[in-house]
Amino acid sequence: MTIAITGATGQLGRLVIDKLKGKLPADQIVALARSPEKAADLGVAARIFDYDRPETLSAALAGVDTLLLISSSEVGKREAQHAAVVEAAKQAGIGRIVYTSLLRADTSALSLASEHLFTEKLILASGIPYTFLRNGWYVENYAASVQGALAHGALIGAAGQGRIAAAARADYADAAVAVLAGADHAGKIYELAGDTAFTLADLAAELSRQTGRDIPFQNLAPADYAAALTGAGVPAPFAEMLAGWDVEIAKGALFDDGHTLSRLIGRPTVSLADGVKALIG
Repeated sequence: MTIAITGATGQLGRLVIDKLKGKLPADQIVALARSPEKAADLGVAARIFDYDRPETLSAALAGVDTLLLISSSEVGKREAQHAAVVEAAKQAGIGRIVYTSLLRADTSALSLASEHLFTEKLILASGIPYTFLRNGWYVENYAASVQGALAHGALIGAAGQGRIAAAARADYADAAVAVLAGADHAGKIYELAGDTAFTLADLAAELSRQTGRDIPFQNLAPADYAAALTGAGVPAPFAEMLAGWDVEIAKGALFDDGHTLSRLIGRPTVSLADGVKALIG
């Protein structure tokens, strides 16, 4: 069985490949990347795979049985990029696609959801056996916020008391490996999230505890939060997107207590304390 991983040089892709090598021989793993030379340190075969150059895709999938499609990082371009990948997978005769989607992509109010749901529908229409990993928030998504809080003495956001069932990137990587290397996952949709949800106030309190400083959470109006981000150098469109996500987080968009992720990986997900410790560095 040959397994190929898209976005192999990205943070999630690298983790998946490293962990997958503990389950399978390296010659059964293929790293797919826009710049294969950047995958030289992964210890597996690497092939060029550029979402924006569809002519590179089908050939790169030759001989591949299972494809892990890690969603593109380019919000706004995912539909065209993922459509090209699914078409190439059909042409190459891929036996299964595992796709990293978004928590409750079919009902989520987050603006991110539409591109993920579009991709899920494409895969379903392709007739290729599938597994959807609907990943919740990564604790690492708050890396910049934590560094900003350490620099300025306060954690800011617009998520109010919204509870966030985040997990570490390594937790989601373990889930991908469990599905890629395991059996009986075809046709399954997994809603994946951390075991213990936290608010941004909880995050600030844990940051305060670990640093010995008083770092409060300041809940801002969405427009004020976007303005603060823009003032810190975040491009305005992305700042507005982040603020919009916080509005939905406040309504529960990232809360989940199903514990599917910890059951799938056979261990508890990373705690808030350990997650913050890693973010502090």
